[in-house]
Amino acid sequence: MTTLVLGIDAGGSGLRAAVAAADGGPPLATASAGAGNARSVPERLLEERLAHAVGEVLAADGRAERVRCVVAGFAGAGVTGVAGAPGDGGHGRARRALDAALARHGVRAASVHVMADSEVAFAAAPGTPPDGLVLVAGTGAAAVRIRGHRRAAAADGCGWLTGDDGSGFWIAREGLRRALRGLDGRGPATTLLPRLAAAFGATPAPADPYALRYVLIDGARAASEPARLARLCPVVFDAAADGDPVAEGILDEAAGLLADSAAALRPRRGEPLVTVGGLIGPAGPLLPRLTTRLSPWSLTPHPVANGLPGAVALARAGAKPGAGPGT
Repeated sequence: MTTLVLGIDAGGSGLRAAVAAADGGPPLATASAGAGNARSVPERLLEERLAHAVGEVLAADGRAERVRCVVAGFAGAGVTGVAGAPGDGGHGRARRALDAALARHGVRAASVHVMADSEVAFAAAPGTPPDGLVLVAGTGAAAVRIRGHRRAAAADGCGWLTGDDGSGFWIAREGLRRALRGLDGRGPATTLLPRLAAAFGATPAPADPYALRYVLIDGARAASEPARLARLCPVVFDAAADGDPVAEGILDEAAGLLADSAAALRPRRGEPLVTVGGLIGPAGPLLPRLTTRLSPWSLTPHPVANGLPGAVALARAGAKPGAGPGT
């Protein structure tokens, strides 16, 4: 019977799983579940989501017994525990949740590998290259150097409060900040003000500047989670497309910040660069600006939709006798 592999890509916006033949071909089945960030999703909930997706792809009789290798890339799994800090880091939580989910469905693979989501995203590039750069920009943002299929160095990815410069959250927050600056005279007037007010349900926008100010402030506070606030990002892109100079400036700055993160990893001219995430994946709205900013290093982005194909490719490599993922 055909030997199988299982690939999982667990990101901040969703979790995907696929089962495929170890010797090649398209996936036999795919499934999805809720967010899979190993640091922000409670461990029990992460286990439930993994179990759901794994159960879906292994629904056919006999599939679980034929899985030889599992590779799962998790957002937050590049972090291990630090002495004196609470918890044991995302890697440990991801491993426990994955092991429990696999056990539920009787998967006893010869090898199970927990990786960072950036590692499987980079492996999704054609040919599964072992070395290069991956740039992530969705709700959050980070640049990662990959060496031998593993994360070797990173820039940013510090979270919405202390970093993630150029991310969807950053763009949305800057849109709000600059709309407020335009309202009280600290900055130029911008169409972001009525657009964001409308996004918060204030149509028409209040004529009283003080009331309008609190439409934005209270709306941002009510969003509470970074991912929810980041959903305002398209408002900034729409304003820029209509020629708003403030919105255009925000997007230019975002592209520059992402390029700065890549530059911090000392890129080699022309080396592989994979881009992933809603902003810079295939047809990503920030991709043209980013491509221009990366031209001094002769870096040409290769956008991928997600890391699931990379997880499957690494699992296939790991299914070979005596091999680890990607070897």
